[in-house]
Amino acid sequence: MITTYKTLNGRLEPSVGGDLSDLAAIVWIDLANPDAAEEDRLEAALAVDIPTHEDMQEIEPSSRLYSERGAVYLTAQIIATHDPNETEIAPVTFMLTPDRLITVRYHKPGSFDFFVEWAKVHDMGCSTGQTTLMALIETVVDRLADVIEGEARKLDGLTRAIFAAHRPSGKSSTLSALLQRIGRAEDLNGKVLESLSTLQRLLGYLGTPLTGEAGEILQGLNKGQVETLARDVRYLLEAATTQSHKVRFQLDATLGVINIRQSDIIKIFSVVAFVFLPPTLIASIYGMNFVHMPELKWPWGYPMAIGLMVLSALVPWLVFRAKKLL
Repeated sequence: MITTYKTLNGRLEPSVGGDLSDLAAIVWIDLANPDAAEEDRLEAALAVDIPTHEDMQEIEPSSRLYSERGAVYLTAQIIATHDPNETEIAPVTFMLTPDRLITVRYHKPGSFDFFVEWAKVHDMGCSTGQTTLMALIETVVDRLADVIEGEARKLDGLTRAIFAAHRPSGKSSTLSALLQRIGRAEDLNGKVLESLSTLQRLLGYLGTPLTGEAGEILQGLNKGQVETLARDVRYLLEAATTQSHKVRFQLDATLGVINIRQSDIIKIFSVVAFVFLPPTLIASIYGMNFVHMPELKWPWGYPMAIGLMVLSALVPWLVFRAKKLL
């Protein structure tokens, strides 16, 4: 789907359907899941090459940050949080020409929707492709900051839940749920780190003095804004790295709690086996079928054997209780 955006009184005005009749007034063209016909139509109208989905997934820096045929191509990994338990990450290509910004994406990041809704009612200075690019990247970075802040609060609650499960009154059944939550936290944090890393390289490219056609296209960028965003991304990378260490600590703590609980269970079985070992020995002795066993003819032989078994079980149990092993 092709959506074009024009500037009206400092605000973006969308046009769904790809109306390219007034190219001079269009500052942003957004291609969401474009098909071959839409790509061919746009390439013919703008005289640029639209990268395919396969091209966008290349991980080499030379395939993600380059200039070609009068356009600068910038590809970054952008996350899309559809629900609290599912996060998608996929490449988005920002094509900057002297006249406008073109974005190509095959997923639906929430930061794009938020940017469009906000820019429709607020003047964000999106009068050119360069200013629209910076405003859009700023929104993406703000969204990543919100995700990191939200995860930080969740991780604090997760730490309390882990050590609550370690208490005697804690339920062992919660440990499996905690492991699932830790796995989701690590998955999300890894995707945030990947997205921030690609944005850091993108901003580094924009902040580097360039010559030729790339230098001319990027000449209208606000270098101060680029430096500010690059500094924000560095801070977010540090915060996400710290959270990654915290997630690993929580995983180690959860596995430690599981090991402690398993050790407690094995200890109980060991104590029970030891307590019943002497009674079993006595019962085994008097269960032998020898003819000459004096106790078999005693009137009180049976009560004596029962008493010995009870006593031999009671004494070890009291010893373990005294040593607080039970």
